[in-house]
Amino acid sequence: MSSIIKVQNLSFGYTKQLILKDISFEVKQGCFVSIAGPNGAGKTTLLNLLCGILKPKVGSIQIDSKTINRYSTKKIAQKIAVVRQEFVPVFDYTVSEIVSMARIPYSDAFGFENDLDKTLVTEALKTTDTLQFASRHIANLSSGERQRIFIARALAQDTAVLLLDEPTTFLDLKHQVAIYDLLKKTQIEKGKTILAVTHDINLAAQYADLALLIGTDKNYLYGPTKDVFSQKQIEKIFDTKIFAATVGKGKIFLPLGKFAKDSRAVLSADNERKQ
Repeated sequence: MSSIIKVQNLSFGYTKQLILKDISFEVKQGCFVSIAGPNGAGKTTLLNLLCGILKPKVGSIQIDSKTINRYSTKKIAQKIAVVRQEFVPVFDYTVSEIVSMARIPYSDAFGFENDLDKTLVTEALKTTDTLQFASRHIANLSSGERQRIFIARALAQDTAVLLLDEPTTFLDLKHQVAIYDLLKKTQIEKGKTILAVTHDINLAAQYADLALLIGTDKNYLYGPTKDVFSQKQIEKIFDTKIFAATVGKGKIFLPLGKFAKDSRAVLSADNERKQ
């Protein structure tokens, strides 16, 4: 399977100081990649580089074996769809109008919807189980419902790659799981390549095939999720004590501050192992 995304020696900074330094990785078509790391590590910046909003200072990004700066804005939008953190639009569009906007990169000079546009919009609403909301105004939906709408819009854009910036922010546990189930279903059934920035290591560990863990010290680790998300690496990147346990085929991670209920027990066990 070929690489749909190839990043080589990528560096970027808004000033002379670099945020991302010498990052290289490849993503095979149809993979699910989680991008994690502390605040300020450059996760959202990386997403903006991957969709062409920002330009690399050094290095290159290839999408479908073609350097990203050779794509027009319209052509990039036909390759990559982006879902930002949950928000309420200023204008109170209906759900159908929001999702239909995804077809703008394919519209002709007159901007009219064709049969393919309508079919893809309907399919996207069905896939995200939001067809029943089609005529409702977006501001009248819950956070979980709105996030599914924005994912529906990304699906209607009919791109090979989906980029998501913390898609479960502000959502409760039920809706967090629902969003990840939806993304995994999209990956499996439609062959989409998914890159999702997340602060939830546990959800990422359960759903992602690969992980990119970025530190504020410009170091990073990329590879299979089970290898990247280890107790040692997470403690190092986040500079926080972690309790790790194996559940089924994977691990769960629990951060422990000095006043956490189980912190003393974990620290004592660590000290015994060192002695």
